[in-house]
Amino acid sequence: MNAEIIFNVEESPDGGFDARALDAPIFTQADSIDELRDSVRDAVACHFEESDRPKMIRLHFVRDEIIAA
Repeated sequence: MNAEIIFNVEESPDGGFDARALDAPIFTQADSIDELRDSVRDAVACHFEESDRPKMIRLHFVRDEIIAA
């Protein structure tokens, strides 16, 4: 059992947020941060058996920013 699972979270081009786990094939989307938290919890619960489920979920927000040179 891993103590933690990490998701990279990015703003979706269509609006909302996309979250992808780094060490497991889990992907989910939501319209708001609060919905994303619930969606990630549900996705983790569906992917892992209860005995193997990580105890902590870390959301790592990634944001691209373009600035003029």
